[in-house]
Amino acid sequence: MQDASTPYTCTVLLGRAEETDLMGAWFAHRLTAGDCVLLDGPVGAGKSHFCRALIREKLGHYIDVPSPTFTLVQTYEAAECEIWHADLYRLTNSAELFELGLDDALSDALCLIEWPDRMGSVQPANAIRVHIAMDGDGRRVTIFAPGRAELISGLCTYWSGQAGA
Repeated sequence: MQDASTPYTCTVLLGRAEETDLMGAWFAHRLTAGDCVLLDGPVGAGKSHFCRALIREKLGHYIDVPSPTFTLVQTYEAAECEIWHADLYRLTNSAELFELGLDDALSDALCLIEWPDRMGSVQPANAIRVHIAMDGDGRRVTIFAPGRAELISGLCTYWSGQAGA
């Protein structure tokens, strides 16, 4: 769970897809305009699944949320902020971020960005970083949220209560 060496890190094991949905929904209630979530992990790890659950919860209803692998960016209008879901896998250099308008969105919208390594040095320093890795039949999710100790503490407390549920 929470890493004793830093109050900003939490690791959670997810055994089922429904748990990824639950985690995405949990984050949806705690993020708003100006927040940026950088998601990394191998193809098929569940980055888009996490984003899909977060977006649906933030919108308050079920909609089709396609992966932005080919469109690069999908936007959604939630009640309190715009949501940008970006998949940067196909970008060849960070200069292309400006063509997408992502630089402006980082301050004005809730941004969910898959494959953040393609951003190079443009990654926001205060971004919440979510690393998803395969762990047997499940997923190991490590969240690092600099300056957001209350977010990490809340996540670890909530998730430890879910472990037996």
